[in-house]
Amino acid sequence: MPDPFDRLIPEARAFLAELAANNSRDWFTAQKARYDTELKRPAELLLDQVAARLGPGTATKLFRAQRDVRFSKDKTPYNTHLHLLWTTPEGAQWFFGVSPDYVTAGGGRMGFDAATLARYRASLPQQGEGLRAALAALADQGLRLSEPELKRPAPPVAPGDALADLARRKSLTAWIDLPPDGEDLPGRILTAFERLRPMQSALSQLLEKGA
Repeated sequence: MPDPFDRLIPEARAFLAELAANNSRDWFTAQKARYDTELKRPAELLLDQVAARLGPGTATKLFRAQRDVRFSKDKTPYNTHLHLLWTTPEGAQWFFGVSPDYVTAGGGRMGFDAATLARYRASLPQQGEGLRAALAALADQGLRLSEPELKRPAPPVAPGDALADLARRKSLTAWIDLPPDGEDLPGRILTAFERLRPMQSALSQLLEKGA
């Protein structure tokens, strides 16, 4: 049986590289059927297959090709990446992305809403060590962590504390670079997610403790 994803990464990267060189509505409109065939429909199928293996109630999202340029100085109309998102019932988020420059899988929370951020900060002093240890283990494996948004830690964590890096965050994600070639793309994505699961579990536990 043919692999429905064997061409997704190379065709997506080729399309997105051409889009980067021709980022206009006229070009994209002329290539819309190709985008739907080579990127959108395979990505939607990938979302469904991975969601089925993440568990019941997992929500999916394929990010739009169109950029929101309302508050950006960069007015190019289209994203030059293909990004997918899975959100489990407990709020854990999983990611997959393709661009001309990367193929990556990730996990965490792309942004804490106000209530979640308050729980996160309140829980750090008592429950943050498990998350800090999980992130340190990932960093030792060479995985990439998102950069903190704040220059100084938010109270109640003080500067110089072992948890200061965590208290500088308003989101938290970790990323694994994937090789562009290989069989069973859903399986490779889920294997990457398993590597990130200790961090994801520690973050979920911390947020639950703060509820």
